[in-house]
Amino acid sequence: MAGRKGTVVQLREQPGTLDNYARAAFGALPFVKPSGRRSLPKDTLSLSGLRIDTDNLAAYARVCGLRFGDTLPITYPFTLVFPTVMRLLTEREFPFPAIGSVHIENVIEQLRPISVSEPLDIAVHAENLRPHPKGTQVDFVSEISVGRELVWRQVSTFLKMHPTDAPKEPKQVHADEVPPRPMRTLRVDQKAISRYAAVSGDRNPIHVSSLGAKAFGFPGTIAHGMWSAAAVLGAVEGRIPDAVTYSVKFGKPVVLPATVNVYADAVAGAESAGTGSGWDLALRNPKKGYPHLTATLRPL
Repeated sequence: MAGRKGTVVQLREQPGTLDNYARAAFGALPFVKPSGRRSLPKDTLSLSGLRIDTDNLAAYARVCGLRFGDTLPITYPFTLVFPTVMRLLTEREFPFPAIGSVHIENVIEQLRPISVSEPLDIAVHAENLRPHPKGTQVDFVSEISVGRELVWRQVSTFLKMHPTDAPKEPKQVHADEVPPRPMRTLRVDQKAISRYAAVSGDRNPIHVSSLGAKAFGFPGTIAHGMWSAAAVLGAVEGRIPDAVTYSVKFGKPVVLPATVNVYADAVAGAESAGTGSGWDLALRNPKKGYPHLTATLRPL
């Protein structure tokens, strides 16, 4: 975070889920957000000495289909920083409300495995407010350190959709072709996603309430993007390097209940490196083949 100007705000504890969503609901009222604001809060929100709740970690591993062990899955720290990201997103000075914002991309850099026994220090800030053809997007940068050692870093890109002057993008037409044979299939239903909402703290109504989902234009509740990002890793677990970059782009949402195809293709040369850990990953619709998620795993 060198070169950033602003205040480091030290939090005493993780922001509570109910408090964050109450702030989000209040921030959606039309008179709350400053009109025409085009800048981001300069604050960095910080939390020190966070300890892993092993029961929560075990529940996360079960619902995502991952192993429960002595180190954290590379996506699990998202759940640790998410409450602080939400607190920043729901600040009154933030230029758009949290409700209606869409998580469109996520990039994780794990510099080394994180032990479940290590105390963690978290820092979150927002940057790079910029236009998008469908609205405005912004990056939330989350860093996790052990002492002075940076061990995990994430850039989560959120989009607030609104009318713009950009020309409309042509609609993508997905040919009705039989998708290739997948590595495996995943079945996901509301019960599983409700469990994920509980362990991750992400109780957005589009994931847990059919009425809430329909209010935002979805035909029914949808799976969390970061559940998908975690679940697809089960196909290559045990073949992921210690230091890795995991880049994810979210496609069409997974409307519940659903079956999705899992694809994992080794990158040329990865097997010869002895790890088999360079991968192109995807979750696709089993009938039409369009992507719910595309991702890459690359050694750092």
